[in-house]
Amino acid sequence: MKRVQTLTLTLFLSLMVSQAFAWGQLGHYLIGYMAEKQMKKSTKRKVEKILFPMSLGRSGTWMDEIRSDRSYDYATTWHYLNSKNGEYDPSTQEKTGDAYEAIQRIKAELKAGGLDPKTEAEKLKMLIHMVEDIHQPLHVGTGDDRGGNDVKIEFFGQATNLHALWDSGMIDRQGMSYTEIGEELFRRLTPEMREKYRSATMLDWLKEAVSYRPMVYNLPENNKISYQYMYDNYHIAEERMIAASVRLAQILEEIYP
Repeated sequence: MKRVQTLTLTLFLSLMVSQAFAWGQLGHYLIGYMAEKQMKKSTKRKVEKILFPMSLGRSGTWMDEIRSDRSYDYATTWHYLNSKNGEYDPSTQEKTGDAYEAIQRIKAELKAGGLDPKTEAEKLKMLIHMVEDIHQPLHVGTGDDRGGNDVKIEFFGQATNLHALWDSGMIDRQGMSYTEIGEELFRRLTPEMREKYRSATMLDWLKEAVSYRPMVYNLPENNKISYQYMYDNYHIAEERMIAASVRLAQILEEIYP
């Protein structure tokens, strides 16, 4: 009986942890993979040297993994922000900070230089993760339902929540590796799309996220989701990951030209 209880607790905790992560490991890996394909060679060399032995794709999951280390509790709220209508209002954010403020601050610190190798690597991994996170629509939340974590749903018969569905559920459902998805999405990136994404401001990023809310929250009355919701919305997740890869490559080139 004790062994069964232990296994049940372990499964419960693993589900809770997986629902707290953003984009899931697959999403972070493939955004980094696509960004790497777009970066200038000089930028890629500098970034690889700082992150070694981690790859750019792998480093995108680091900020989720350090949640188990209490010494990084200060960054717990940096994965998301609140925005009602696409605005950034510091007074509505968590007192310990948010993704919008942290991205700008850490980007400036990395550009200024003078950091020791460990600090620089950690700040760079945080920046990569947050830029990727903020492109998941539910990481720009209303402030009312914890970014969809409180919206309980069934996804192909499995109990989960709306946030977890967008983090990983729909992506994992594809049954493909991050390189397979990354290659498929990279083929769709046109010069016009790249220019559009690169010319946007961070406030534009928030407006983009808010614009998708009607589709994201368009759930059936019984909150049981399957093929129709996937058909209507997975293309949004794909577009968001493409946009994140373009902007991540752009930011890294600005810091490490």
